[in-house]
Amino acid sequence: MGKKLLTVEDLSDYLSLPRSSIYTMVSRGKLPGVVHLGRALRFELATIDAWVSAQRAESSPGKPPGPS
Repeated sequence: MGKKLLTVEDLSDYLSLPRSSIYTMVSRGKLPGVVHLGRALRFELATIDAWVSAQRAESSPGKPPGPS
């Protein structure tokens, strides 16, 4: 079975981010797993999941993000 690919709309819902933020992150190279299919963008779900896990690991455990 192939890799699960998400559309911009799917990823927006999955990450609870506006579509405009997804496009901005893509243009700045901040999102991994981007697949260009002509003019369409798709995102590899497994790569996005690994990236989210890594983002969580980078934040201090037990301490919410924000001002100290």
